[in-house]
This record gives sequence, C-alpha cells and structure tokens, in this order.
Amino acid sequence: MNLFAEAFTVWGSPITWLEIAACVLAVWMVVCNWQVNPLAWPLAMASSAMYALLFAHSKLYGEATLQLVFIVVAVWGWWQWLRGHGAEGGPLVVHVLTVRQRWQAAIATLAAWPALALLLATATDSDVPWLDALPTVGSLAGQFLLGRKLVENWPVWIAVNVFSVGLFAIKGLWLTVALYALFAVMAAIGWRAWRQKLPAPQAASA
Repeated sequence: MNLFAEAFTVWGSPITWLEIAACVLAVWMVVCNWQVNPLAWPLAMASSAMYALLFAHSKLYGEATLQLVFIVVAVWGWWQWLRGHGAEGGPLVVHVLTVRQRWQAAIATLAAWPALALLLATATDSDVPWLDALPTVGSLAGQFLLGRKLVENWPVWIAVNVFSVGLFAIKGLWLTVALYALFAVMAAIGWRAWRQKLPAPQAASA
C-alpha cells in the first residue's frame, strides 16, 4: 500500500493514508501520556517516524528532523518512566520545576530558535524557516520535560500546538491542523490531570 496515496481531500488538499495513520497513533499517545502510561513512548516512536516522512514531503525540514530527534528522545523517555529516579533517588514521579529552572528552560529555548532558523534558511530550501524553527525548539523542550515527568511540559505543548496549527494551515496539511488543535485541548486536559497528581504545595505553583 502506498502511504502517500490520497485517501480523500479537504479544501482541495489531499489527505494521505500516512497522515491518517500518524494522527491516530499520535492521539493514542497523548491519551497514554495523560495516564502516565509508558506505552506512550513506543507510540511516539511510530507516529514520529510517520510524521518525519510527511513533513519532509511538505518541505518542513525542521519539523521532519524534529521527529527523528523525537524517536531518540522517546527511547530516553521510555527508560526514564520505567527506570528513572527523582532528585532524592526514589522512583521518578510527576513533579514541577523551580522558578529558576523555568526561567532557564525558557531562555534556552528562545536562544535556540534563531540558531535553528538561520540553519534552516541557509542549509535547506525551506520557505518558512522561522515559523518552522520555533515549534521545533519548543517541542524539544516539551519532550524533555515530559520525559522527566515535569508538569510544565503541558503548557509548553499548548503553546507549541496552537502555533503549529497556523504553520500546518499554511502548508495545507488540514488533517494535521485539526489534530494539533485537538492536541492543544488535550494538553490542557493533561495539565489538569497531572496537577491533580501533585502534593498540595506543588499543585499551587503549577
């Protein structure tokens, strides 16, 4: 079966079987993340591989490369959820960053944005390097926070998903537009679900 074959069209843009399969696995992955279920990570690997192909086909090279990085990070995240430890040496549990750590994460992410944008602008034929680079670096930050079971991953994903809706609309990936809009809503639900897993003092700061 040709995964790039057209399944149907939306507003004149073809929706491929590859995009449909990637969307289904990605939604299943987020549901598992809500539940802190390690199955989320192999699902992330499979959906990321599919999206790497889809984004490369659409000349979104930053997003395509990000999916390959996601596969590597998913291996790390899977290990963290199964074998990782918290700061005190106990099993890794849902927790939050300190205020200083939040600022450090934000500054590092924003500093990486122009660096990646300039790389895409000079090394590829991307027609949206700056728009492509921002959700790429934001997604890397979100994935790292998710792997360490940090509640802050969810507001990061909300911001990334909302921005990505506009980016994918520019590219005519309408099923993915709908998916990322759904992801933004699901991230808000995940944020609430993980906050409920925190002790009261941490929940107040999350």
